[in-house]
Amino acid sequence: MEGNLTITGNVGSDVDYTVTAQTGTPRATFRLASTPRFLKQGQWTDDPTTWLTVTCWRHLAEHVSRSLHKGDPVIVVGRVRTQAWTDSNGSHQRMVLEATTVGHDLTRGSSRFEKMQRNEPEATDHEAHDAYELQDQSEASPDALAEPREEVAV
Repeated sequence: MEGNLTITGNVGSDVDYTVTAQTGTPRATFRLASTPRFLKQGQWTDDPTTWLTVTCWRHLAEHVSRSLHKGDPVIVVGRVRTQAWTDSNGSHQRMVLEATTVGHDLTRGSSRFEKMQRNEPEATDHEAHDAYELQDQSEASPDALAEPREEVAV
């Protein structure tokens, strides 16, 4: 069993939307800034900001690229993954939040929902997402996030 992380914060970068060359799968990534705020002796105080890279796939990627802008308050649900790669400076790794759900944080404003029409029936992003995992990044650069690969039952 795998747990999900829910985090709120602000979109800290422009959304980077691409389509993978190998399979034509849509992917969107953005940086998420989360700054916890609390009341201390009658004054609001901010803790240090936590920065995460958020990766979205398929329909979620398309919707995120159309809907989110730098500075937007958001809530993101997803699975934390370790992305590893090797380059001339050695082996590296970083944490990535692979999103299953992304939306505007409506405690900080309002939003308008527009339902997208699909031409053919297919698995929901949640169902399709559950069938995939990140590929090994041993030869990839940190900015080349791996496309999930299909798991094969044996």
